[in-house]
Amino acid sequence: MRKIYHLLIACTVTLAILSCSKDEEPKQPSIFANDAKELSEFDQWLKANYQDPYNIRVIYRYQDYETDQTYNVVPAKMENVKALAIMMKHIWIDAYAETVSEEFVKSYSPRIFQFIGSAEYRSDGAMVLGTAEGGLKITMFRLNAMDVDHIFIDSISPFPNAAADPIDMNFWFFHTMHHEFLHILQQTKSYPTDFNLISAGKYHANDWINVKDEEAPLEGFVTGYASGEAREDMAEIYATYVTHTPEAWEKVLKAGENGSDKSGREAIEKKLDIIKEYMRSSWGYEIDSLRAVVLRRSQEVLKMDLRTLNVEH
Repeated sequence: MRKIYHLLIACTVTLAILSCSKDEEPKQPSIFANDAKELSEFDQWLKANYQDPYNIRVIYRYQDYETDQTYNVVPAKMENVKALAIMMKHIWIDAYAETVSEEFVKSYSPRIFQFIGSAEYRSDGAMVLGTAEGGLKITMFRLNAMDVDHIFIDSISPFPNAAADPIDMNFWFFHTMHHEFLHILQQTKSYPTDFNLISAGKYHANDWINVKDEEAPLEGFVTGYASGEAREDMAEIYATYVTHTPEAWEKVLKAGENGSDKSGREAIEKKLDIIKEYMRSSWGYEIDSLRAVVLRRSQEVLKMDLRTLNVEH
């Protein structure tokens, strides 16, 4: 499912490279696919941490046939590719492995992650945060906007500033990963149809892009994007919940109140209860447990060396 945000402010494999002799300095992996010849240190790290244990392939070199030719995009910087791969392993893959199991990740994770340096912009000004193709491939954009030495992960602001500098990794990357992963689980095991009834008649199928995130809770949605349809609504609640603190979640619920009218809050709470039971009965884990692990690991990342590869899985 293509995930898009309209930002109302301003605009809102693994193959590798390297060949060196005893007298040559090692080269950095190339950002272009046709330069790849041998496995670089980074490719070996990807093999040990993504491919071998989880059968996940990471595409970071620019390949025309892997990108949507409708948009002009640029390759991702190598230092940013490495940093995101390290963070994604720690916060996303390892979080599910710790909460559920490594076998769970291996069985249901996307088979391909693609990293792109720039964003995709639609003609209406909307910016594409990420795309997912049939649960098999997730593409992450805007890696070149990352500041590897000043990583910012906002777990306390449910309505973050999309133009923040440095960029919020939760908003641009980790939220998207959980959102798209929930879609894979939805497609694998059906979720209760009662979820679709809670906000029936209130979805903005054609104009969700005009629904501001901070106003969406009044209608029973955690974000404007959630107001588009039930499947996206479910994925947005899940991703927002597991990447934010209990205090931040309460801010979302409070935004669903208008004086004595608490219908927005109540709708979100009902939908969350269904999601919790779905994850518990269909997938065998508590999303509160996952959230605790994700939040802990998010703080750990801030202290990690994102320029050095840990060779051990």
